Amino acid sequence: MTDDRISRRTLVRGTVAAGVVTAFGAGRAQAAVPGFYHPFTGYPITGTWQDHLNRGSLGGIDFGMAVGTRLPAAGGGVVTNTPYNGTGGHTVTIRHDNGYRTQYLHLSQFLLANGTRVGMGGVVGLSGGAAGAPGSGSSTGPHLHWHMIDPSGTRINPLTYLGSGTGLPKTSTEQDGIPGPILWQRAQNWLRIEHGYTGPIDGAPGTSTYAALQRAMRAYGYTGPIDGVPGANTWAAVQRLAARWGYTGPIDGVMGPNSWRGFARFLNQDKYD
Repeated sequence: MTDDRISRRTLVRGTVAAGVVTAFGAGRAQAAVPGFYHPFTGYPITGTWQDHLNRGSLGGIDFGMAVGTRLPAAGGGVVTNTPYNGTGGHTVTIRHDNGYRTQYLHLSQFLLANGTRVGMGGVVGLSGGAAGAPGSGSSTGPHLHWHMIDPSGTRINPLTYLGSGTGLPKTSTEQDGIPGPILWQRAQNWLRIEHGYTGPIDGAPGTSTYAALQRAMRAYGYTGPIDGVPGANTWAAVQRLAARWGYTGPIDGVMGPNSWRGFARFLNQDKYD
């Protein structure tokens, strides 16, 4: 079966930033929140919003995760680090352009300087929470505490703001074979989870995205440089991955609709939401 060719112009469509991420919950689409997503869907909730209120907190969501887990920004904005922030310990605040603020508590390490602008999905720090460890505050075990603050200064539940959330929507590339921003957001999230990508989840692949893709493609026979400039050898490796997800065309390094469909089936796994 010959893979249909796709023009460079069509491929470039995949570099257009998404701008809007739709949150999903209860099996139906909820309101779209511009420039935000839920980055912690792969981790168990160990403390609900109501749990926090019941013990006198102003509210928050706790996610169980190992110390040192990378923490992506739920939305783009400007970073402020607050070391030893009382019971919250090391705290990162991201002030978003729409006036909302996101806060992550109990960090083990800050990764960005105060005043740094970060894109959605950019890694701002490492989780902590081990009892008695520097930066843990009053935490009694490894986890992340996440809450948001609205423009009026009221602490709010991020899951209410974003929808209860499966994170990123599925890409329609699996059906139409046309790569677009959602495919690349999912690719960036996969590369963040498994291959060390630390850039934004913005659906606009650049050198950092492609370098992480090349690292990932080592497992599929890519032997070229990790230079962030994909060529035929990079795309041939992507086709080998796609072949495990239904692609039956040639391994020739020329991506077409059928190649993209196979790659999209891989990326549409729930674990990359």
